[in-house]
Amino acid sequence: MKFISEYRNSEHVSAIVNAIHQSSRRPIRLMEVCGTHTMAIERFGIRSLLPQNIELVSGPGCPVCVTSNRFIDHALALSTNPEHIICTFGDLLRVPGSKSSLMLQRTSGADIRITDSILAAIDIASAHPDKRIIFLSIGFETTTPGIAAGILKAKKLNLDNFFVLTSNKIMPPALHALINEDIQIDGFLCPGHVSAITGTSIYDFIVRKYGIACIVSGFEPSDILTSILKLINQFENQAPSVLNEYKRVVRTEGNKKARAMTHEVFTTRDDWWRGLGNIAGSGLELREKYCEFKAESLPCVIEKTVEPKGCICGLILKGQKRPSDCKLFEDPCSPANPIGACMVSPEGTCHAHYKYAMN
Repeated sequence: MKFISEYRNSEHVSAIVNAIHQSSRRPIRLMEVCGTHTMAIERFGIRSLLPQNIELVSGPGCPVCVTSNRFIDHALALSTNPEHIICTFGDLLRVPGSKSSLMLQRTSGADIRITDSILAAIDIASAHPDKRIIFLSIGFETTTPGIAAGILKAKKLNLDNFFVLTSNKIMPPALHALINEDIQIDGFLCPGHVSAITGTSIYDFIVRKYGIACIVSGFEPSDILTSILKLINQFENQAPSVLNEYKRVVRTEGNKKARAMTHEVFTTRDDWWRGLGNIAGSGLELREKYCEFKAESLPCVIEKTVEPKGCICGLILKGQKRPSDCKLFEDPCSPANPIGACMVSPEGTCHAHYKYAMN
């Protein structure tokens, strides 16, 4: 298949759905760990096509959702300095911190700008040598190589007014933490975007150590349903493996050049994930040779971090609760008035459920 219409063809989709109904005999719990999968599952009504014994749950696959309140509070503290210009991706603007958000801070006069890449922030730094430009960097393996490329460019330009506040994360330690929390997961729908960079071998330990099947999937209805069918077959036959069902994008070896660039600029550290807490080796920070770009070195006072009262975003990110289980869901928490991080990004579980399942 070459065209989107083919991946959404009703006859083709119906055939896969019929095969799922015929193949699935036991209760099975599958987790998607990519925000784009979460959004697609809600958008295309995938759950409504499945038999009742198949449960789909969302994992920590939205980078905005898993970003800590402390990171937002740190960015807010940096934004109070009139010598600073904060550059951020649009989604991060509306994530609630402990007492405010970047959106509210901007309306109060802070110079906070939406940029579509780190390169745009570097251009701002070059145009404003009298200011400190601070880029807020979040994301998984997918976006980190682009951040690394920006750091290398800033180094080449000898920019002394450019800084990066990092909250970049890697996926395997989070999957390991999920399993070790004894959360029932019978199969993983693995992220296509991440896998395009990492390749498929990063999931081998899940099969080898835990006996849980993993399938890298695309994002169209036939992609997701085919992956679900193959996860079911592996589960029923007790023959877990790592399969790549997104071969039009993902190669077994991934993108070696992108990985090399990331390795050049970043090293691993322990990092905090919403819902999962502090996970060893799950975060990335700039290597010593690029330490002049660390925004953590800039002085500021960070207020005590608190979590929004009543929000169960952490439990939702672990697949232990659904958005509708939250007492805040829909009223007062909505995309127009997000109380928790899961309601901010279109890839957030709560946002996707609100947009597609509730309307």
